[in-house]
Amino acid sequence: GQGRDNDAEKLANLWKKVEKNGYFDLSDYAENINASGFLSGKSTHANRIDTILSTHQSNNDLIEPHTADGVYVAKQLQESGKLDHLTICLETALPAKFEATMIESLGKAPPRPAGYEGIESIEKIVTVIDNDAEKVKDIVKEKGRFIK
Repeated sequence: GQGRDNDAEKLANLWKKVEKNGYFDLSDYAENINASGFLSGKSTHANRIDTILSTHQSNNDLIEPHTADGVYVAKQLQESGKLDHLTICLETALPAKFEATMIESLGKAPPRPAGYEGIESIEKIVTVIDNDAEKVKDIVKEKGRFIK
């Protein structure tokens, strides 16, 4: 696409920098990023907790931590005047996946989807493999027939 080089090796190198340094620097891409209209912001754990609670109090919706980050940042960008159009934040997971954070924010656990009650007490089956797509495919082929 226009403005994108779709270079998997560059992307892999950026993630290696995250592993080594805890971050990567995109300043070399600033012109393309600015031209794209992409905006970003920062949400702390405290912002996340407050946003989960305020969203629940204002419209009785439960949002999970990742969505709360998006909602918080979008509101900050709107208030600063950097964002002046409709913004949609899509839910990335169910609140039940982040029970401890939801309890911290709301004082109670979120409801779990039917069939997931007590899931933490079910025996866990783990298979550790190398980072190899073919090995993953082999496991899916071998074990897939057991998946309901």
